[in-house]
Amino acid sequence: MLDLRPESLAFVHFRAPDLDAMASFGADFGLAEAGRTDEALYLRGHSSAPYLHVTTRGEPGFVGLAFAATGLDLRAFARDRGLPLEPLARPGGGIGTQLVDPDGFVVELVAEQEVRQDSGLPPRAATNDVRTRLRQAPKRLPEGPAHIVRIGHCVLAVSDFRKSERWYKERFGLLTSDEIVDEEGLFGPKGSTVGAFLRLDQGATPTDHHTVFLLGTGKAGFHHAAFEVLDLDDLMSGHSHLKTRSRAPEWGIGRHLLGSQVFDYWRDPWGHTVEHWTDGDFLDRAWGSRQATVKEALHVQWGPVFPGMKP
Repeated sequence: MLDLRPESLAFVHFRAPDLDAMASFGADFGLAEAGRTDEALYLRGHSSAPYLHVTTRGEPGFVGLAFAATGLDLRAFARDRGLPLEPLARPGGGIGTQLVDPDGFVVELVAEQEVRQDSGLPPRAATNDVRTRLRQAPKRLPEGPAHIVRIGHCVLAVSDFRKSERWYKERFGLLTSDEIVDEEGLFGPKGSTVGAFLRLDQGATPTDHHTVFLLGTGKAGFHHAAFEVLDLDDLMSGHSHLKTRSRAPEWGIGRHLLGSQVFDYWRDPWGHTVEHWTDGDFLDRAWGSRQATVKEALHVQWGPVFPGMKP
């Protein structure tokens, strides 16, 4: 059967009982309101995407994620697999359909959404270092939340890693960047493969080190969603802003080993983990795949160690 090669992750979808509280957190985190109804809230970043974060009213929880594709590709995929395509009554319009993965997470597929023209990103002065001296003026950063540009990846705990890996690869052509081996038996038998960082396949065009990370814990659940911010200064400024707003920090600031992102993790009012990141790895198809350990997946190049992990 035909697979779909997405262009990007489009958004993540949550449930929460209070849309105003989610909108308030989103504003502190760097997401602006793109639209809402009595039952749904749509939050956007500083990008062409109409929204990056969706909340529908209900008991707190994670609903699913979405991929964006070209209209031509999505129409062919839907026709080949007998999926209905419907117009989207949401900010940006477009067309969409949805699947349900082996653990019950909804995977939406969207295309032909209207493109936002004004990104609203602030100008940035050059950075001086020992190699370059380009800036000859004081550097001043705007106060306030980070400037989120796009959503980069979503991490899911899954009940059966190989089953979920096969499901996502067969439908979306995802490539393994790093396959994770459980060398100490933290999630299963020692030496077993328990997860993988999976990236989009766009041929010779480099893509994020991972767009989806599947971790076979034996129990399905949401782990976190990650949003790219303007740069390191922006991440640090966003961190300070969230602290002044008394939001709940989880882990950071540091630099991951696998993927290399500078990261900063926070929790929304219902405990969903969301991440600011910048300066991650980009890999093309020719880069291939690697194997790594659970410790490497949790290891930092600098910054605080993973909560509960020994230095």
